Amino acid sequence: MKLLQHFKELTVRPKNAQELKGLILQLAIQGKLTAKWRKENTDIESASDLLKEIKKERVQLIKEKKVRKGKSIQPIKKEEKYLEIPQNWVWTRLIEAGNIFNGNSVNKSIKAAKYEGLEEGLPYLGTKDVKYGFEALNYNNGVKIPFDEPKFKIAHKNTALICSEGGSAGKKCGITTEDICFGNKLYALEQYGNIESVYILSIYKTPVFFDVFQSKMTGIIGGVSINSFGEIPIPLPPLEEQKEIVKVVETLFKEVEQLEQLTVERISLKEDFVTSTLNQLTTNNAKQEWTFLQDHFKSFFNETTNIKNLRETVLQLAVQGKLTSEWRTNHPDTEDASVLLKRIQKEKAQLVKDKKIKKEKALPKIAVEEIPYELPEGWVWCRFGNVILDIEAGKSPRCYPEPADENKWGVIKMSAISWGKFNSFENKALPNDIDVFEDKEINSGDFILTRANTSELIAKSVIVPNGVRSKLLLNDKTLRFKFFESISIEYLNLYNNGNMARLHYKKVSSGTSDSMQNISRENIKLLQIPLPPIEEQKAIVQKVNTLMGLCDRLEQEVQESQDYSEKLMQSCLREVFEVKSRVEI
Repeated sequence: MKLLQHFKELTVRPKNAQELKGLILQLAIQGKLTAKWRKENTDIESASDLLKEIKKERVQLIKEKKVRKGKSIQPIKKEEKYLEIPQNWVWTRLIEAGNIFNGNSVNKSIKAAKYEGLEEGLPYLGTKDVKYGFEALNYNNGVKIPFDEPKFKIAHKNTALICSEGGSAGKKCGITTEDICFGNKLYALEQYGNIESVYILSIYKTPVFFDVFQSKMTGIIGGVSINSFGEIPIPLPPLEEQKEIVKVVETLFKEVEQLEQLTVERISLKEDFVTSTLNQLTTNNAKQEWTFLQDHFKSFFNETTNIKNLRETVLQLAVQGKLTSEWRTNHPDTEDASVLLKRIQKEKAQLVKDKKIKKEKALPKIAVEEIPYELPEGWVWCRFGNVILDIEAGKSPRCYPEPADENKWGVIKMSAISWGKFNSFENKALPNDIDVFEDKEINSGDFILTRANTSELIAKSVIVPNGVRSKLLLNDKTLRFKFFESISIEYLNLYNNGNMARLHYKKVSSGTSDSMQNISRENIKLLQIPLPPIEEQKAIVQKVNTLMGLCDRLEQEVQESQDYSEKLMQSCLREVFEVKSRVEI
């Protein structure tokens, strides 16, 4: 059996735990967990004998007027049997398995006046006090019903409860560990013939039972009537086998929970350690920590969160000059960035003089208190506006909502830029009756940025890759930047998408909510940039690209592992949920 064969392997992913429990219960009510036990215990009382006994018990209770008779019970049709069960099991309906009744509704004001804050009485449980299966019920909600209140129905210890109405119908269920009073949206089933309450709960928690339950729901709110609920068929094993099923289920659940806890602890410890190491990389001498991490990449970075943190740290290390310290040692004669910046300033002044660009208001100097960290020798702090040659925005005419065909003009949406890679499919088709503003056509190599977006994505930028389709236009909420040739736009792009730039944009953007923020060109220009020499800018980009490639491979391996786990789980699901599967007898 695949589930048991790969049990520990399937718990490696925390989200598999709940699915595993569902599979265990499904196997349990098919008799697959007790196949070996049945072979070793052939002389036990059959389920058909048990059913005869509980029918007699029900008849006697009806005669004594302790339970209601209800409608006549119809034989179970072949198409109602949603599972294949062992030969010595039988099918019965819930109404035959126990006395089904709902509780009492209590007006909120009456509850507060009469039943809250009492020292003695039976706990009164509502839907909110019932969890989703095997968790303990909440008996300490501050509401008690006095022992001498005659009108309240009582569900005794070891009674199975299930929610009958609303969004939690068929989902919330549990077992009482003491006598209680309860609300009218809960059904209690007090079992006949000593049927195991945990076995009944196991049935409730299987997806196949939930499907049957849902098929009987009616009304706008959604609920199952008490008669419809009682008509649901269930598989009934011999009493001794029920006890064995309960024991096996509890054992396997305990193992799932232990393995799940170990998995969660393992992931948490690893994330804490990785976070600590990455923090040290960005604050201390990085060489020792970096060497250590490189030796343990696959061990530490096998969770999506850790790889995301690694990407962010790589960018931070890059713009602090920590990835290229060895490069600087090997290139001592590199021109300082301060010389580069002066040359740009001189070139800009000449362009203004030649009236090729307009003179702009001088940007404020960077104060000492604004500098977030010390730069390597040969680097200099400047503002984004110091290295920008030109900024232009597009237009946003009325467009069709669907994307344009490749041979037609389209206007890009903000989502074409938001996620760090240019997505040409994120565009709206330009109507034929609107003049094409071809001067705003996007080209390969363009540096474009969104000036309006959510607070997390505001001012995200991309470099348009080679081979991008033609006939795509800027919209008015996207900006195209041109820089001086002595600046690496790849370096500026990786810095602009890093944490330091994110903090700046979040601070200076404006808007009424986090869902839509705007940022002005002037505030974009104020962004502080750690500027290395041009040759080191290129070296940084090359180093970052190599490390991002490593992150891509690590993510691919994580995805492949998750895909394998998912396929394994689906394989187990197919094996377990075959409606008419072959059963080991």
